Amino acid sequence: MKQRDKKQEILDKAAQYVCPGKVETLQRYGIDLVIGRREGYFLYDVNGRRVIDFHLNGGVYNLGHRNPELVVVLKEALDELDIGNHHFPSAARAELGEALAACTPGKLCYSVFSSGGGEAVDVAIKTARRATGRRKIVSIHRGYHGHTGLALAAGDERFSRAFLSEGAPDDFVQVPFNDIHAIASELCEEDVAAVLIESIPATLGFPLPAEGYLPRIKDLCSRHGALYIADEVQTGLGRTGTLWAVQGYGVEPDILITAKGLSGGLYPIAATVISEDVAGWLHDDGFAHISTFGGAELGCRVALKVLEITQRPEVLGSVATISQYIEDGLRDVQQRHRDFFAEIRRNGLVMGLRFNHEQGGMLMSKMLYDQGIWAIFAAHDPSVLQFKPGLLIDKALCDDGLKRFEDALSRCAALAE
Repeated sequence: MKQRDKKQEILDKAAQYVCPGKVETLQRYGIDLVIGRREGYFLYDVNGRRVIDFHLNGGVYNLGHRNPELVVVLKEALDELDIGNHHFPSAARAELGEALAACTPGKLCYSVFSSGGGEAVDVAIKTARRATGRRKIVSIHRGYHGHTGLALAAGDERFSRAFLSEGAPDDFVQVPFNDIHAIASELCEEDVAAVLIESIPATLGFPLPAEGYLPRIKDLCSRHGALYIADEVQTGLGRTGTLWAVQGYGVEPDILITAKGLSGGLYPIAATVISEDVAGWLHDDGFAHISTFGGAELGCRVALKVLEITQRPEVLGSVATISQYIEDGLRDVQQRHRDFFAEIRRNGLVMGLRFNHEQGGMLMSKMLYDQGIWAIFAAHDPSVLQFKPGLLIDKALCDDGLKRFEDALSRCAALAE
């Protein structure tokens, strides 16, 4: 079968049996990627076309696709392990829990494992409600925390409304990002269980927290008996140059959530890391939350290696250097396209690029794809492109990516006129 015919067959089957709306939407945007081989920061279409991955599936592939060190760990783990049994202690889970306690900020000490970020957010919300005896969760407008039950209700209504999952009005409240007065107003009611916030909101286009914003939220939470939940699913694991983004803002959360990149892109795993002060249910009823695949032992082995690689001084140190190099290149491009290329938002390798067109990020996704780069627009602000290079990227690939970016930008600006 010819490669083109094979690709179309896959697209047809995906539309017929799996995700018709997604296939239709991507094809409407002119994006027909069907991933075959993948390696490092490259994806290869089944027809052989190479694409540079500057999306990384939200940070899943921080360390690259099929990172060789992680592949070795997984293969070796398969010689003796499987997913394990969630009822019993295991060496793999214990070792990963110990490592997370050692590398997370403040007094975080217990890890509750899940198979994905949404489930981990659910655990965080349940823990906050149990610890405080309150129900209300405050999050931000157009935020995103996953597609499971409580996580979906805590996110923007774009996704929750479709499944009648908005939650009771008094249980889930959204306020504007960077509006400390709106959060203070909610907390003053003394009925908030937790403020749940991405350190830099991804789906909103990575707007950066105003100076003092996150520490002020933490102070208000402490004053009014609420918990601070740091959603670090996309911003954690070295992307900002510190292991966790909240560390760069001087915040010690009561609960921290990590997922996506923790898996190394090889085995699904997530963790909700909580402090002793809010961990009462773990002592009172250890079976209060159960996840059959949460903390699968194979995934724990991979995640432990992910933490070790990410914390290497040369890896974290390079984030500041390489991210500044990319920003300098982007600003050089911006000088030549200022009418269309409006704003660069950056904290380390977390980048949001805003354009002077309400669909600018969406248009750039298509143009970049044509130029051999995959990066996706922000779902809740399509004027912004999420631009997420990997932690191990080198300058040669940066230069290649920047050239392709400007080529795409020139075409996009002309189209948008």
